[in-house]
Amino acid sequence: MKKLNLILLFALGVILMVSCSDPKGGADSFKKPGGALSSNAAERVYVAPGEHDEFYCFMSGGFSGQLSVYGLPSGRLLKVIPVFSVDAEKAYGFNEETKPMLETSFGFVPWDDSHHPELSQTDGTTDGRWVFINGNNTPRIARINLNTFETGEIIEIPNSGGNHSSPFTTENTEYVVAGTRFAVPYPQKDMAINEYEGNFKGALTYVSVNPEDGDMEIAFQILMPGFDYDLAHSGKGKSHGWTFFTTYNTEESHSLLEIGASQNDKDFIAAVNWKKAEEYMAAGKFKEMPANYVDNEYSDETHTATTKRNKTVKVLIPEECPGLVYFIPTPKSPHGVDVDPTGEYIVGNGKLSADMSIHSFTKMMNAIDNKLYDGDAYGIPILKYDEVLAGIVKDPGLGPLHTEFDAFGNAYTTFFISSEVVKWKVGTWEILDRVPTYYSVGHLVIPGGDSKNPDGKYLVAMNKITKDRYLPTGPEMVQSAQLYDISGDKMELLLDFPTIGEPHYAQAIPASRVVSNSVKFFKLADNNHPYKVTNESETRMEREGNTVHIYMTTIRSHFAPDNLQGVKVGDVVYFHITNLEQDWDVPHGFAVMGALNSELLIMPGQTETLRWEPKTEGVIPMYCTDFCSALHQEMQGYIRVSAKGSNTELKWSLNE
Repeated sequence: MKKLNLILLFALGVILMVSCSDPKGGADSFKKPGGALSSNAAERVYVAPGEHDEFYCFMSGGFSGQLSVYGLPSGRLLKVIPVFSVDAEKAYGFNEETKPMLETSFGFVPWDDSHHPELSQTDGTTDGRWVFINGNNTPRIARINLNTFETGEIIEIPNSGGNHSSPFTTENTEYVVAGTRFAVPYPQKDMAINEYEGNFKGALTYVSVNPEDGDMEIAFQILMPGFDYDLAHSGKGKSHGWTFFTTYNTEESHSLLEIGASQNDKDFIAAVNWKKAEEYMAAGKFKEMPANYVDNEYSDETHTATTKRNKTVKVLIPEECPGLVYFIPTPKSPHGVDVDPTGEYIVGNGKLSADMSIHSFTKMMNAIDNKLYDGDAYGIPILKYDEVLAGIVKDPGLGPLHTEFDAFGNAYTTFFISSEVVKWKVGTWEILDRVPTYYSVGHLVIPGGDSKNPDGKYLVAMNKITKDRYLPTGPEMVQSAQLYDISGDKMELLLDFPTIGEPHYAQAIPASRVVSNSVKFFKLADNNHPYKVTNESETRMEREGNTVHIYMTTIRSHFAPDNLQGVKVGDVVYFHITNLEQDWDVPHGFAVMGALNSELLIMPGQTETLRWEPKTEGVIPMYCTDFCSALHQEMQGYIRVSAKGSNTELKWSLNE
């Protein structure tokens, strides 16, 4: 019967997907006279020339590995921030300064699968300092500094496979978390895959965040049973000090999981008492375990990233630490887990459940105090389902995934299979409204919607399938975000806009919390790059064996020097270029023919380095790639490359 119900549920999903793809139905039927798109929606998303959006919205790039920034309500793309993938536009991962950012224990990894942006918080409110995001494939967490909108640090997560339930912050950004999606041998070793059950483990990692500069360090890991840990959210208010992780595959299946991991009526939400973990750490109850991971950090003073390598990590074992972890039974294959603004209600979004189970933190604590257990799993107590249940949202839709909240006691949940967002009342569990999405909605975001103080009058749905929403672009279409007005009793669709990569989640924040700290340029006086030059009189060329260092400057509209001689075939050449501009939004580019990396894009007051190995003799052009002035085309120069072993001396000149 369980398998039959599952088959029927997915069959209905397929029927709905097919109906969505009908160009004579679906979206076209929505675009009828009198619909939302023919109302004053355009006026409500219009941001006049010279005016600014009310909110920043940070969207993950998924398989692009990056983080994109949009304005709301306009939906305008403001920036793509390089994080886990090389980016030729900004030379991220190509120039010598940022290559260390993509170092891992596996070596240089130029890509990742970025899923969940998470804004830093103070007292449960987004504060505009940092946004964190996870790398899912090579387990990592990145910190992006919101004064520069650039990646400041990437820390690798050891003993993990698939860093999916990450990097959700605690109430004061004490920690960001990282739960492993794939159970793996811990530590890694050669083991038969069919020995999975009981032998593979899942690690939950707590990464501490320095409140002054955001520096991340792995504080501890918790060694968990070999389930799949899917998503997470930390408590707030009364539940501060706890983090909740969804699990699926409590069956510990290792093949055909769509069947093997869908047998149990209930899986779990793992409730982790991280305050208790701190007590156990202080008491020395941890084990020092082998680990191999790196911590890469970029300095705005030296304009250079460095890599620190680590070999051990501190681990807590739940069976040896009573009160550290409890399991809350939750139907069925839960994906998202979300905590309402009061911290009382914990929403489990069971992908294969017809209803939504809402748990009570107060009841959870009562069940713990009175040991109302229903057995245990690998020594971790399982709380009785009925003892922690606050209520059930009945028949809300098909395929619930994620829930966020407004400031008026309402919750909003996405339903992937039935392609809709459903609004319901926290506490009464009554369904208040539902709107269609186009199509197959995954995550949603409300500004501040996972915090103690939601800011949003908008909701953005992130849809996986676009089909007929935009002009066709071959077999693959861009993914779509849809903006809804949630300020009234009924949700209203205002805008569609295409997105970069595959957004899995987004976070939004009032722009006023960010713009006042924005860096407009880097002061030359504060530039501590080891190869900087602060004026043209310091420019030069230096040879060390077959290595040549070229110290250059750039300013509107020339390089200094702009004629270079003495480079030979077989040399390794480093162009160290300082942008002398001290004005907002005046970067300069630099490219040289035959370089096997990318251009440089150098911000005002910054120094960047391009590595080049000339292969043939000749006179090689170089030029500025960023249009910087009316004389941009004139911003160019030449490098003379002589034969290997020639006697051509180093010579550099300007205006000769």
